Amino acid sequence: MSTSTRETPTVPTQPKRHGFRFPSAFTVLFGVTVAVWLLAFIVPTGAYELDGDRAPIPGSYAGVDAGLSFGDRLMQLFMAPINGLYGVKAGEGGFIGPYESGELFGAVGVFMFVLAIGIFITMSMRTGAIDAGIARVARRFQSHGVIVIALLMVLFSLGGTTEGMAEETLGFYALVIPLALSLGYDRMVAVATILVGAGIGVLASTVNPFATGVASEAAGVSIGNGIGFRLLMYVVLVPVGVLFVLRYAKRVKAHPSRSRVTAREGDAELIALGVGEAPALTGQQKSVLAVVGTTFAFMIFAIVPWAQVIGGPDATSYGWQLDWYFPELAALFVVMSILVGLIGGLGEKGLTDTLVRGAGDFIGVGLIIVLARGITVIMSNSQITDTVLHSMEDVVSGSSAGVFGATMFLINIPLAFLVPSTSGHAALAMPILAPLGDFAGVPRSMVITAFQSASGVVNLITPTSAVVMGGLALAKVRYDEYLRFVWPLLLGLVVLCTAFVAIGSAL
Repeated sequence: MSTSTRETPTVPTQPKRHGFRFPSAFTVLFGVTVAVWLLAFIVPTGAYELDGDRAPIPGSYAGVDAGLSFGDRLMQLFMAPINGLYGVKAGEGGFIGPYESGELFGAVGVFMFVLAIGIFITMSMRTGAIDAGIARVARRFQSHGVIVIALLMVLFSLGGTTEGMAEETLGFYALVIPLALSLGYDRMVAVATILVGAGIGVLASTVNPFATGVASEAAGVSIGNGIGFRLLMYVVLVPVGVLFVLRYAKRVKAHPSRSRVTAREGDAELIALGVGEAPALTGQQKSVLAVVGTTFAFMIFAIVPWAQVIGGPDATSYGWQLDWYFPELAALFVVMSILVGLIGGLGEKGLTDTLVRGAGDFIGVGLIIVLARGITVIMSNSQITDTVLHSMEDVVSGSSAGVFGATMFLINIPLAFLVPSTSGHAALAMPILAPLGDFAGVPRSMVITAFQSASGVVNLITPTSAVVMGGLALAKVRYDEYLRFVWPLLLGLVVLCTAFVAIGSAL
């Protein structure tokens, strides 16, 4: 056939949609930045007096003059991202800028830590050890479907509560879908195993650096504060999610017609194929998994304020207590990333390429944190932060601690929809919400728990999440099918979380 008569194949295109598309976290934060900058022109400026611990004293709010010209305010908008990264808070006056002398206010420490843990996670995945480990465990219990689903959900929840496992879960759908189908379940069981498992882990984060860590840093408390209560939530809520999924899985296996998702093309082949034989873990893969587990265990040990947890907040740290924070943790994950790459046999080029790719994959999270911190800088330099705080003081100061806790949880639900990034949400909201706990006599760690619980609930369903929409696309499950499946669990989690935070605040 000559080229003159050959037909050029056409690629089918999706019809253009003209409906509303919710903007990304970057667009939302940019809009909030501009909105806050404009509001600073009309919101009265003021400040609280501070006590010895630098906490605002209730009832001490008074109006002040920010002393900013229009040019100064324009420069504040222009420099917001830079100040959000490495702005320094002056020792006198508290003005934040890159050339001041005083205490670092920017989020460069968190930014570097996010990149470091991104490198570590990507390096670990690149070696294949994590995939092989999951496959081995799943294959070993393949004849016991209930045990497999429950075990996988617990493993994903551990990843969620310790390191905020989210986008990393997308790589497991290719394994879990054929496994679920071969066990007599449907694609919704596979989706729930991953999404609900990791999602509830993130909801009940104990030391998740992207939620608990960023929020603790923004609230001015240690990431270990409140870890006991968060661990209790994890122990209670994870079984609730597991039992919900297992109940559905048993029903579908007994009555396939009751499935929430219709069969897809290729399901029969996947059912027949199963997951195949999982090869035994090599010594190299076992070593990588040991390093990964040891690193996260050591991180937990290094950040927990052991003496303060045991003896109270004023206790002197033990001699062996490390009291590490973001700088030390960033260094830890960079060093252990290199060790994992060497053990995994990636070679010099593979190691360096993965290091760069890992940092690149997580730089979006880091930039979101920086943008959110830049908004806080604008509010601080314009001296409207305390005004916003004062406007909410009357609302919470007269309420009981329990009502305050429940209110904090409910307030964070719409905020989580507006800023679906847990890191961005934490960096934006905690500087304002955390001090409210001081007025109500509620620990700031409980305000953090309320935030991350609300964020975790919303991020189980929000259509702005790549984790939710990407996972559903990989599983070929429609969003409306997933919503019909998950809404009873969602309602139960809202009730339980509200009760947990209210009781924890009252205690």
